Amino acid sequence: MPLDLPVLTGRWVQLEPLRAEHRDSLRQAANDEQIWAHTLTAANGPYFDAWFDDALAQQGAGRRAPFAVRRVADGRLLGSTSYLDIQLKHKRIEIGSTWYLPKVWATAVNPECKLLLLQYAFDVLGVNRVALVTDAVNHRSQSAIARLGAVREGTLRAHMITQGGRVRDTVVFSIVAAEWPGVRDRLLQRLASPVSE
Repeated sequence: MPLDLPVLTGRWVQLEPLRAEHRDSLRQAANDEQIWAHTLTAANGPYFDAWFDDALAQQGAGRRAPFAVRRVADGRLLGSTSYLDIQLKHKRIEIGSTWYLPKVWATAVNPECKLLLLQYAFDVLGVNRVALVTDAVNHRSQSAIARLGAVREGTLRAHMITQGGRVRDTVVFSIVAAEWPGVRDRLLQRLASPVSE
């Protein structure tokens, strides 16, 4: 059953459950090859429609809850992020399939997206665990996840096959409910004086 999610709004970004009307603006945001250097699948150029259609199909099947990331200041779509591996019976969820325009990397965008998603997961859905995973070769993503305060649990070897056919090792991080208050406080402190919007 699909997860019925509201729009999640912060000071810098608004996370909107993915809808058909996001397609064209997200296509423009996805059209930068830097975004896709270390991702499982690319969503730029000829790959975009397949990525978008798959996200909507998984949303309808209840396997994924994708969001469009909109900048509050000007309404521009900056990228996408999702809840994955939605296992509410076991009180766990994953945050992933996240990508943004490179010009908003190392700004308030990612920390606030994660804050909004983590708040909803822990405080509304009542999960015990949020996982965050990334490619073992994506050191920028691993650093960003570690800065959240997530615990690195290990590496799943030969875990996935990328769109280009590379066998990917996956690094697994998590945040559990007991750690959430400290993670929340650190994120709020970071966002109190962000690098830039």
